[in-house]
Amino acid sequence: MSRRPLLILDGVDKRYDSGEISVSALRGIDLVITRGEYVAIMGASGSGKSTLMNILGCLDAPTRGHYMLAGTDVAGLDDTDLAAVRNRFIGFVFQSFNLIPRTSAQRNVELPMVYAGIKPRERAERARAALETVGLGDRAQHKPSELSGGQQQRVAVARAIVTNPAIILADEPTGNLDTKSTGEMLDMLDGLHRSGRTIVLITHEPDVAARASRVVRLSDGRIVSDERQAVRGAA
Repeated sequence: MSRRPLLILDGVDKRYDSGEISVSALRGIDLVITRGEYVAIMGASGSGKSTLMNILGCLDAPTRGHYMLAGTDVAGLDDTDLAAVRNRFIGFVFQSFNLIPRTSAQRNVELPMVYAGIKPRERAERARAALETVGLGDRAQHKPSELSGGQQQRVAVARAIVTNPAIILADEPTGNLDTKSTGEMLDMLDGLHRSGRTIVLITHEPDVAARASRVVRLSDGRIVSDERQAVRGAA
């Protein structure tokens, strides 16, 4: 496995200004994540982990400092190039699934490929293959309302992996799932990690973070610990 840096944050601050009020969400974050790592980012509400997730996912920009993604300083990119880099390198899995409710699972999975300009026939083939990978090949034409919460999250995972991104960025992916579906979701992330993908998992649950090989803890916008751990629960 290559151990080259994939994500590098150097002295990253994030401040939100509203009139005379200024709030520092991140303070001097230095973080390096190498290819193939499985990292859990933990912290209480207000610790800065959601802000950090948004910066790692190129959904927000630092107020100060630098963020390098696969060797590219994202601060130098315009919105079009930023969207292209995000679509190429990052697959997102969100707590709320973020599926389009009135279209099929297959169409939801195809969406990132529409933005990438992939032709319809190839989109359909790759979407079906991704759904097969997460065990939902027989649910391709079902709408989200016809699927359980666990199945909807599987569709979200299929959508995240369909462009074959280097990074899976999962934001509280088990937050809306029952115990059985949580275990299935974490097993899928384990499998994606074994296949070589970099996993960055945002969570406040210790049992979820225990599946990662490294845990970064935030408090008041700062990294307070960064520890490697023996993985438990993986197959």
